[in-house]
Amino acid sequence: MSVAAAAKPPTVKLLIGGVWIESRTTQWRDVINPATQQVLARVPFATAQELDAAVASAKDAFKTWRKTSIGVRARIFLKYQQLIREHMKELAAILTAEQGKTLPDAEGDIFRGLEVVEHAANIGTLQMGELANNVATGVDTFSLLQPLGVCAGITPFNFPAMIPLWMFPMAIATGNTFILKPSEQDPLVTVRLVELALEAGIPKGVLNLVHGGEATVNGICDHPDIKAVSFVGSTKVGTHVYRRATLAGKRAQCMMGAKNHAVVLPDANREQTLNNLIGAAFGAAGQRCMAASTLVLVGESREWLPALVEKARTLKVNAGFEPGTDVGPVVSCAALERVSGLIERGILEGAKLELDGRNPSVPGYEQGNFVGPTIFSGVKPGMAIYEQEIFGPVLIAVEVATLDDAIRLINDNPNGNGVALFTQSGAAARKFQEDIDVGQVGINVPIPVPVPLFSFTGSRASKLGDLGPYGKQVILFYTQTKTVTQRWFDDSTLSVGVNTTISLR
Repeated sequence: MSVAAAAKPPTVKLLIGGVWIESRTTQWRDVINPATQQVLARVPFATAQELDAAVASAKDAFKTWRKTSIGVRARIFLKYQQLIREHMKELAAILTAEQGKTLPDAEGDIFRGLEVVEHAANIGTLQMGELANNVATGVDTFSLLQPLGVCAGITPFNFPAMIPLWMFPMAIATGNTFILKPSEQDPLVTVRLVELALEAGIPKGVLNLVHGGEATVNGICDHPDIKAVSFVGSTKVGTHVYRRATLAGKRAQCMMGAKNHAVVLPDANREQTLNNLIGAAFGAAGQRCMAASTLVLVGESREWLPALVEKARTLKVNAGFEPGTDVGPVVSCAALERVSGLIERGILEGAKLELDGRNPSVPGYEQGNFVGPTIFSGVKPGMAIYEQEIFGPVLIAVEVATLDDAIRLINDNPNGNGVALFTQSGAAARKFQEDIDVGQVGINVPIPVPVPLFSFTGSRASKLGDLGPYGKQVILFYTQTKTVTQRWFDDSTLSVGVNTTISLR
């Protein structure tokens, strides 16, 4: 074998009917390490025929999987969570190499998905119906939560472990089969998670994996045998997915863009608040739909800004796999160009650049997609850096006089994914959580993503669809309710003639 052949990157496979296959597509994309520009693998854009084959496999598997006992399903996910724990370091290393997160951030990505897997193992109590005895004389009524059929998930680049684990475990645990389409930018950790799911005992055809771009997304939305679609990603694509999927008669849930505000009152615990803001704004290089990207300084808390800038200045920018790294690269050259462009636009529109993170020196990784912590002050609604989701390590600061002003500012923003308030006043906290029109609220918690006992509840322009992607709501999303009313007669029951109604006495 030649050196060139030996260096050729591997191809990412499709999973159809329990078999890993090489795509026959002619369209491929490189999976690139964002810190080094090394090509890690080549990912295929699946053909329409390959998507059809995956759906056909899932449809066939549904016939038996839907009748598999709750105990069998639960034990598979008990085994799966064990395998994820055993392979945590391996999974984190894969994720860091292809997405750029620091290793601790990568482990956090996986762990938050692992929590949903653990929740899926509790499916026996989550999928219980209801019973009313003697709704009429000798008549009982009960409801069943039954699976829909073939479901699908379309996941983003920024959480390539957590978001897939939000989707397919709950869908499969409730008795559905699943088509998963991960981001084409960083599919490798998702592939490894799927391999572990098969090792845990998920049968052939129950979980299928396809790769691709717009054509694959449209194919999923349009396919007549797919009953429900779950999506996490940008507002533009999410709106398209929701409209296209619902027009095709499917259920759809789309978690989309955000502009999350963090409100600081002067009475807040200063050091705890500053540390929380640094982590929430710059962790994962700001590439989180729940990042606290907009700081709202109320009254005298504006005096905290210099201390915040100095803390941010100490953060270490480096490759995610280097020890001590605080901020890794953004995912792609295009992402770096977009973030840098928005920083420049913020300057042109009159915001004050307190900390410029562009073009940081990262010895040994000069080709990486790096931008360091960046902070603006004097930001006003209407500026591009306020109106757009920057999706990079950029924190913008807005100053207001009162808590009421902060609430009006946030409620006027079209997005409603998450918001946080930092205060030591219970009265202020209660007013804020009552009056704020945002789906997820943190009180002295900078990123208020709920644990799987509750549901992810982003709102307004950040979400399309009524039900969240995990927790109690997702059980309703992945099941349909069947109500049964029954009456039984024994041989001693006297005939009373023809009766077309059930007596309610």
